[in-house]
Amino acid sequence: MGEGKILNFGEILLRISPDTSSSWVESGLLPFHVGGAELNVATALACWGLPSAYSSAMPDNTICRDIATHLQSKGIDVSRMHWSGERLGIYYLPKGKDVKNAGVVYDRAGSSFASLSLEQIDWDALFFQVEWFHFSAICPAINQQAADICLAALKQAKARNVKISLDLNYRAKLWKYGKTPLEVMPALAEYCDLIMGNIWAAELMLGTSLEEPLRTVEQEYPRQLLLEQAERTSIELQQRFKNCKYVANTFRFDYRQTGIKYFTTLTVQDRFLVSNEYLSESIVDKVGSGDCFMAGLIYGFHQGMQANYTLEFATAAAYDKLFIASDATSSSVSEIEKRIQND
Repeated sequence: MGEGKILNFGEILLRISPDTSSSWVESGLLPFHVGGAELNVATALACWGLPSAYSSAMPDNTICRDIATHLQSKGIDVSRMHWSGERLGIYYLPKGKDVKNAGVVYDRAGSSFASLSLEQIDWDALFFQVEWFHFSAICPAINQQAADICLAALKQAKARNVKISLDLNYRAKLWKYGKTPLEVMPALAEYCDLIMGNIWAAELMLGTSLEEPLRTVEQEYPRQLLLEQAERTSIELQQRFKNCKYVANTFRFDYRQTGIKYFTTLTVQDRFLVSNEYLSESIVDKVGSGDCFMAGLIYGFHQGMQANYTLEFATAAAYDKLFIASDATSSSVSEIEKRIQND
């Protein structure tokens, strides 16, 4: 590909992670990370030397200007940031003794990004020297305004011959404005060259078929059953959405309580590729692993890598992220390449 920017568009968030295994209230310690699905992708791509840009919305204050300066120091172009609104979105993700039951707590209603309107966006400025546009299903889940902006952005991108990728992130706690994912997402998927998610998200958000034995998301199924369904889902998406050239699926299951089992697939035209499988008995941080996988796919396609190597690089990058206590990866390309397992 050329030298154009890879533009990532979505809500910037602060993740606050109190340690529930300690007296965090008494200690006053609240570790935080700057993140958001699309920012995690932008951070990875910049880390790997690609021309990465990020557009979101933040209030124009000292705190947010410091965040922008921090992102610039990582090599991310933030010149397309919208400085508007009154607040930065926050979410709380506890760590410690009862993480599984604590769950995520959102504090992002009325954020700058949620308040962004179509009238505020200069499309020529947003897409200046851009050749790839990435967003996730988290954006249109926020409210109707955000969904409308996503659709308008995709139309603008397609008119400019910009490649488009979509991560089918599903956040049940966000779809609260009267629309279901099935009422919103198919119209957006129409424009996308690369759709990434899993067999359950594709059914929920895009209406693909799913075999009855596979309907429980958290359960681990026989590998061959999962792969057969992934291939069927991928073919269905390519047939339904005329612009869709690539479909990627991730499979991540708990392994021995504290660990992980991880593998992925990629469909390119009529080729169905399956990654190596990774196992670990313990991990550090699940947040951002899927974003890192998406970044790995974009990196591979941007660099003109073979499809099978692109898949292995993306999978190794995602697995590697599980051992980094942050929202985004800090591993270099060479460090990730060392993770790639030999057949």
